[in-house]
Amino acid sequence: MTSGTGPGADLLSTRSDRVRWVRALAGAAARRRHGRFLVEGPQAVREAVRDRTARPLDLYVGPVAADRYPELLAEAVGAAGVHVHRGTADVLEAMSADAQQLVGVAPLRRHDWSEVIAEKPGLVAVLAHARDPGNAGTVIRAADAAGARAAVLTDASVDVHNPKVVRSTAGSLFHLPVVTGLPLARAVTDLRAAGLLVLAADGTGAHDLDDLLDVAGAAPQGVPDLSRPTAWVFGNEAWGLSAEDRALADDVVRVPIHGRAESLNLATAATVCLYASARAQRAR
Repeated sequence: MTSGTGPGADLLSTRSDRVRWVRALAGAAARRRHGRFLVEGPQAVREAVRDRTARPLDLYVGPVAADRYPELLAEAVGAAGVHVHRGTADVLEAMSADAQQLVGVAPLRRHDWSEVIAEKPGLVAVLAHARDPGNAGTVIRAADAAGARAAVLTDASVDVHNPKVVRSTAGSLFHLPVVTGLPLARAVTDLRAAGLLVLAADGTGAHDLDDLLDVAGAAPQGVPDLSRPTAWVFGNEAWGLSAEDRALADDVVRVPIHGRAESLNLATAATVCLYASARAQRAR
């Protein structure tokens, strides 16, 4: 194997132990056993290379990717703790069919909840019982784009290291702490104690998001003020938030539907809510 140097023709057989080991990391059991997860595709790999906490990082590169992304390869070769390995096109395809011949293997990411809370974040996305990996990853990406300081996947949510979650974050997994495994009740209690307004996003909400934006910064008593530090709680893709989960929040807010659509999917609704808070906080 080549380690910390330019790529050499290291991996030639799709049946090698290393190829089988990398491919197995698509499964949760292998990730837990080895403490590693897959980083697939140029955007996610680029952000992993630039994130010093993603060390040690093994990067596997196929011939097409080496020609197409020479600047990324050069950056990886020059980065401490990044080990670059070349493989044939068949080897990279065997490792991952979704990676465009760029596959990273990084340590599982663990973030300390107490440290996140101590920073008193101004905007946090909380996913409660989110099971669809594409939606979960997209919400993390939206939270990053809106300027959130953290995201939370509760103990009943999808594994953040699931390959589809990682791909759907498009590299945002390496930009902000994503805390996993917390019970929703604890997350809400700690966020409220840190001074955040806790809002549940749900179609049953008594407050309309557009109306809240209109009064942000000067909200009357009893009306949530979007300009405050805020944690948004989003529910399951199919059934939303239970009555018990909604009751944990300070208020429940609905995203208005101005057209004929029945509803918005989780990731779209979360993006709208997070950007509403970002806009209100920026104006203040």
